[in-house]
Amino acid sequence: MRTFSLLKNQPVFDIKSGTKIGEVSDLFITSNGVVKGLLVKKGVFKQTVFLDIQNIASFGADGVMIEDADHLEKLKTPPEYTFSHQHPLNGHMIVSKSGDSIGLLKDVYFLEELGTIVGYEITDGFFSEITEGKQVIQSEKPPAIGRDAIIVDVNQT
Repeated sequence: MRTFSLLKNQPVFDIKSGTKIGEVSDLFITSNGVVKGLLVKKGVFKQTVFLDIQNIASFGADGVMIEDADHLEKLKTPPEYTFSHQHPLNGHMIVSKSGDSIGLLKDVYFLEELGTIVGYEITDGFFSEITEGKQVIQSEKPPAIGRDAIIVDVNQT
């Protein structure tokens, strides 16, 4: 399991050549709450390219490893959602299926191999985090992502 905050800005390496190809800049998230891949900034002009999660050889503590730089593709269609850039989910209101407001999305936990989002780090604001610490909720079912809120079936921990 991985959080986006730990993955952001990590280098992406080509295993065969040992070359750093770019850095992770965001997540490509579908409307049914699946991380389809990573958005990677590469080159002098920091062009954003797409890396399908299925083409990632491994997620390490200090980098993302891929078998071939050709796995990086120009974005054919814009992402339905990202975590922090285009159509960002960061800061969206999280509401339970029972109608209770849980807080604002701060980070996501996902299974690297499948791209399935399995948890959400929630904030009620800076002072709440200082006094209460971070709140993490888990969900085994995909969220309903809307313009105004993310609806989740949750188990609070």
